[in-house]
Amino acid sequence: MRARDLSVEQARRAGPTLPRAFVPWAAGSAAGLVVLTFPALAHALEWPYYLSLATKALILVLAASALNLVLGYGGLVSFGHATYYGLGAYTVAVLAREGVRQAWLVWPAAVAVAALAALAIGAVCLRTRGLYFIMITLAFAQMVYYFVVSFKQYGGQDGLRAPRTDFGFPVGDAEVYYLSVFLVAASLFFLWRLGHARFGRALRAARDNEVRATTVGFPVYRVQLVAFVISGALTGLAGALMAHHTQYVSPAMLSWPQSGHFMFMVILGGVGRFWAGVLGAGAMVLIEELFHSLTVSWQLYVGLTLLAVVLLAPRGLAGLVEGRRR
Repeated sequence: MRARDLSVEQARRAGPTLPRAFVPWAAGSAAGLVVLTFPALAHALEWPYYLSLATKALILVLAASALNLVLGYGGLVSFGHATYYGLGAYTVAVLAREGVRQAWLVWPAAVAVAALAALAIGAVCLRTRGLYFIMITLAFAQMVYYFVVSFKQYGGQDGLRAPRTDFGFPVGDAEVYYLSVFLVAASLFFLWRLGHARFGRALRAARDNEVRATTVGFPVYRVQLVAFVISGALTGLAGALMAHHTQYVSPAMLSWPQSGHFMFMVILGGVGRFWAGVLGAGAMVLIEELFHSLTVSWQLYVGLTLLAVVLLAPRGLAGLVEGRRR
């Protein structure tokens, strides 16, 4: 019997099998159902802390996915993305302090401030490469950090309260959670479309071989600058969400450890893979929460876990998932 006939006979005896696309579709549907019903479940089981933790994870997913656009797709190691995260949050807090709390004004303002800062910083930083790019993004981040700390009228080192904006209806923790779900889903869809468009291909071409991309006619500087601005704007949106979630902002949101935290999430998830931000941020929140509940020295064990992932799975969690699917 020929090999093809043998395989057909074996498949017939094995009975009906599920289509290959059914499993990820079913898993995605189940995950979506859990996400949408989680506030009701948390309320029924009296889990307000876990609802807050889930909201925090969603916001970090947005920030990490935004960084992955320039770090993974663009190959640009930005060590100052906390700048845009903190500026988005401080825009919400400062406007609320000045009496501006209308949502249709505050949210666009937070995204615009972060985008303009990314445009100004990116226009300078993208003229450098390699280690110089890393250091100059860090330098700009530290400049903005100390600039914010020097404003004593807006809290200085102590931070500032950030009352939630006026949507025309009461906004509680469940509403902030659903707002985060909507904005994260919309941003991920936008990033997916952007990554699969000609812009995303040009950005990856510049990452792989900048000289060749320039030779064939790609406007490398403009493509990278647009990606940098989009990434900064989405990170600012994540900061505005975090300000609404915690109702408090502090200079720590602009510090270099926060930038490193975002970078660890992308590395943990898998640099350059679309789901890196989702998997990395979710895993990071769970790992930190687990070790924080077990020991005072939780940061040591978090670091060891990240080191193990980098050494044993250099492609990150997304690479592991892709390998198992293959």
